[in-house]
Amino acid sequence: ERRSDDRVCFQVPIKNIERELICPICKELFTHPLILPCQHSICHKCVKELLMLNHDDSFDAGSECSMPGSPRSRVPSPSMERLDRLVRSGREERGSSISSPGWRRGSVTPRITTIPCPGCQHDIDLGERGISMLFRNFTLESIVERYRQAARAAIAIMCNICKPPQQQEATKSCMDCKASYCNECFKLHHPWGTPKAQHEYVGPTTNFRPKVLMCPEHEMEKVNMYCEVCRRPVCHLCKLGGSHANHKVTSMSSAYKILKEKLAKSIHYLISKEDRVRTQITDLERLINLTEENGQQAERQANEHFERLFETLQERKSEMLRSIEQSRNRRLDHLKTQVEEYQGMLENSGLVGYAQEVLKETDQSCFVQTAKQLHVRIQIATDSLKTFHPAADPCFDEFVLDTSKEETLLKEMCFGGVPDPPIIDLPHSRVYNEASICWRLSDDHLPTDHHVLEYRNQSPSQEDGEDHGVWRTTDRVYGSSAVVPGLDQNSLYAFRVRSCRNSMFSPYSPEVTFHTPPATAFGFLFSDKCGFSNERLVLNSRRDMVESVAGLTFLLAAERVQTGSYVGLDYIIGDTGISQGRHYWAFKVEPYSYMVKVGVASDTKLLEWFHNPRDTSSPRYDHDSGHDSGSEDTCYELSQPFTLLTLGMGKLFIPKASSSSSVSSANTSSGDPGNRMLPMPQRIGVCLDYDAHRVYFYDADTMRCLYERQVDCSGTMYPAFGLMGSGKVQLEEFSTKKLFF
Repeated sequence: ERRSDDRVCFQVPIKNIERELICPICKELFTHPLILPCQHSICHKCVKELLMLNHDDSFDAGSECSMPGSPRSRVPSPSMERLDRLVRSGREERGSSISSPGWRRGSVTPRITTIPCPGCQHDIDLGERGISMLFRNFTLESIVERYRQAARAAIAIMCNICKPPQQQEATKSCMDCKASYCNECFKLHHPWGTPKAQHEYVGPTTNFRPKVLMCPEHEMEKVNMYCEVCRRPVCHLCKLGGSHANHKVTSMSSAYKILKEKLAKSIHYLISKEDRVRTQITDLERLINLTEENGQQAERQANEHFERLFETLQERKSEMLRSIEQSRNRRLDHLKTQVEEYQGMLENSGLVGYAQEVLKETDQSCFVQTAKQLHVRIQIATDSLKTFHPAADPCFDEFVLDTSKEETLLKEMCFGGVPDPPIIDLPHSRVYNEASICWRLSDDHLPTDHHVLEYRNQSPSQEDGEDHGVWRTTDRVYGSSAVVPGLDQNSLYAFRVRSCRNSMFSPYSPEVTFHTPPATAFGFLFSDKCGFSNERLVLNSRRDMVESVAGLTFLLAAERVQTGSYVGLDYIIGDTGISQGRHYWAFKVEPYSYMVKVGVASDTKLLEWFHNPRDTSSPRYDHDSGHDSGSEDTCYELSQPFTLLTLGMGKLFIPKASSSSSVSSANTSSGDPGNRMLPMPQRIGVCLDYDAHRVYFYDADTMRCLYERQVDCSGTMYPAFGLMGSGKVQLEEFSTKKLFF
């Protein structure tokens, strides 16, 4: 419904919002809630108990804004165990204990009081004033009170003035008097024409809050502004010289209007989308049922899998125990037989006793007939006695199992199912004559066994026949990157990767494409010898990054401007030259660079140039200035050892077309400088065709040719760079490896 002042009032059943009125610590209705700096609310007693868990000393802190009742009263809470779990969990999540610096014994408040917020788990530093720095959430208190009244509608609030047994039910509560009245008592104690008639009254309530919200830092000042940085009410002293002096603040009325409009719009939006919310609730309920069913099915399948494992282990166990038993019985039989044989060698027993009886035979023919075989047996017994060997080995080493590998496999058994697909990391992937492809996994991914990278050439070709355009697979990759060698030049390649876990492959990652350079990668580092100025150029230890610093030296050199001269560029070249073939290199120019020139240089003119330097910044030699065109430009070009392209201030400048150059874009041939200005690419590539006497400049990410021109390849050619003012050039890793493919 809409009131006369155009404010929106939403009729919400108070019983439906109980979840919003529960303290996250004690899990009970809020009692004197305090607003933390993170905008979450906690009961006053719960904040005190959190501090007690973090510190051994108790403290006493209070103000009208934060401390209800007596400042020294402390109500024990039944939620200490829950609070202790909260603090312990916060410590475990952060990997270290919550900071609990002590304070002076007997002081009013601790110097530093830090507690974990149960809502966002962030450490909240209450500062030296402790709880007294926190505002009471009076709005939340009022809503909780209305909820309590709705919950106990049958229990009436009685008038504080009437005396039993004539005590009447209260109809009003005065916020100034902090008392409840029936109609008669209210008229009696608030007569017309007196100051009490101006008191603020509300419906019957037991929750009396201060009429004016006071500043917790300046207790005598009312809050009348809202700090947009800290998102809390402040007073004018806080803004003038307090902790909010440099913060952006707005008037309380403006903040009230803005926040109320935002909240009303948000509520209107939610109400207007009620059908959608109900549909989503239905979908969520369906997902809950589906989750329950799938969870039960997963439990059944897990039980089946483990039952099969148990059955297999039981079968193997039974088989092994049976084999051990058979081997034990066989060995015992052999050993017992051997014992019987050796017992026969004893006197008056067995073989020896029988032989002694044979010796008593007097008939020669009968003795010979019996003694021959007996002698053989006696000889065998004699030999076995000389070389004693047990008939069986009592050791069962062949039945000892090494299950460490299987135990490790069982412990590392992964139940994640199909792994999530990886994502190829474009910023860290590079493609030259070989491709270095990197990828990343989701933050909550489970361990994977390996990855498989696939690639194919998408450029039209007739040389590869049927294999062209077919996905090719690399060997198994056990890390998060792989190198693919032997790529064709000036070709478009597509890459994709997938993960494997427990023989289950993830879906493929989204395909990404890279264009290989038009020539082999050329490897070099910056040279700190030829023409290098260590006063204005800084070269790192690896010599793959050079930085120009506009310091005092540059400022002193700029003083020549008063005489009509111009400050020159600081040049640096590569340490490796090119005397034949076609080569490509890439680098990155920082966007903040004031002016950087990139290209190639001829060694036949370098020595003369460095011995007789020119002012390359003079407008006489600036191709874009319009000064002295024609033959003088031609003579100037011929005298230059450098063929350079200008970049700076986040732009790339295409030179005016001349008889020796051509431009890839038609609109850049215009004389208008605006048409010859392009956004500076993130990575820049240079290709020198020594035999064709041409140099090409590329956007290294898309391999689009931005500019090309003829170049005098007399002698050895070197990569060249010129810097003026602040700037930095970083060579690509492939260029610094000095690999020649």
